[in-house]
Amino acid sequence: MSRETVNRICATLPGAELSDPWGGGHDAWKVGGKMFACIGSVGDGVSVKTPDVETASMLIDAGVGEKAPYFHRSWIRLPWTCDTDEMRHRLEQSYDIVRAGLTKKLQATLPERR
Repeated sequence: MSRETVNRICATLPGAELSDPWGGGHDAWKVGGKMFACIGSVGDGVSVKTPDVETASMLIDAGVGEKAPYFHRSWIRLPWTCDTDEMRHRLEQSYDIVRAGLTKKLQATLPERR
């Protein structure tokens, strides 16, 4: 896995936008203005949101990811060594979680999720 692979996956998600909110080479993917994936300037993995702290803990314990520095405990960082299918699943799930948390009005303005 790499920054380019993650960016390609995220770019396919409806309404997803790439930004660098802090400068310095961060890739922050957002939907409706809310972040669902972030690659730090060091670029050694991608941080994604999980449904809750318990799920994040379980994924960390299972070795899928690790605690995402600077993020809430419901986020994990997936290293580049993560399986491609697992990475895609976690990115899509993070996107879905964040999108579902948007107001209904804002959700209605986004392209449909297939």
